[in-house]
Amino acid sequence: MKPNSFLKQMADIQQLKKVCSQIRRDIVRMVHGAKSGHPGGSLGCTEYFVALYGELMTYNTKFDMNGRGEDLFFLSNGHISPVWYSTLARFGFFSVSELATFRKLNSRLQGHPATAEHLDGVRIASGSLGQGLSVAIGAAQVKKLNGDDRFVYVLMGDGEQQEGQVWEAAMYAAHHKVDNLIATVDVNGQQIDGAVANIMSLGDLGAKYRAFGWEVIESNGNDLEELISALRKAQSLAKKGKPVMNLMKTNMGHGVDFMMGSHHWHGIAPNDKELEQALAQLEETIGDY
Repeated sequence: MKPNSFLKQMADIQQLKKVCSQIRRDIVRMVHGAKSGHPGGSLGCTEYFVALYGELMTYNTKFDMNGRGEDLFFLSNGHISPVWYSTLARFGFFSVSELATFRKLNSRLQGHPATAEHLDGVRIASGSLGQGLSVAIGAAQVKKLNGDDRFVYVLMGDGEQQEGQVWEAAMYAAHHKVDNLIATVDVNGQQIDGAVANIMSLGDLGAKYRAFGWEVIESNGNDLEELISALRKAQSLAKKGKPVMNLMKTNMGHGVDFMMGSHHWHGIAPNDKELEQALAQLEETIGDY
């Protein structure tokens, strides 16, 4: 569907890359303006969101909670809300000017996505880690029951894989052949207290999901062309009896040199000088809010 004029302009990969740059500008400006938020993971996952909303998903910006005949997306690691809010606004779900209200009182753009605010594009409250995969599985099963052949996508963090509910859901999805589900883990190697490998190592995450009965692919989440190709491969592997897992390697803070690769930028806001430094590295392409 994707029925808005902005998307019709997305004729090639270079245009989508311009959107990535603008969304990164939005992220650092939103978090700076609120003096709180989570820039690191948001910056690292920008290409993923642009790939989904700009190239891969079928959806209607005249938002309906049921989403029949549409692809659905669920954000499990809800703390990276800035990248999702910016993407939704830039792809026509609500006004770009509303990004300036991020984390403000009475704003629909709370620190973690919520449904009470009735923000178009958001179907669940998220951020209590470990729950998103379960919700996505339920939505995927409903699509099967309804004879709806569209996909369900979900994004999780790698630190989130330390939650037990994730593995219950992984076992359930394979057992019940939830094969219209394409899950992605943001493998940036960082969580709030340090490196994932130091906090609680995940070992061979791909081998674990394969052992649970999933199809597994790997991708470079900061290379837009490669990521789109990988997600298309995921689509081709789906609907063959197994859920699909995309292990997406990203760099936390990607695009802003002093934030890249550091868990320190998991959840702090840039000050005025740092904002200026960040924006100097990110081209303004389709206009700030």
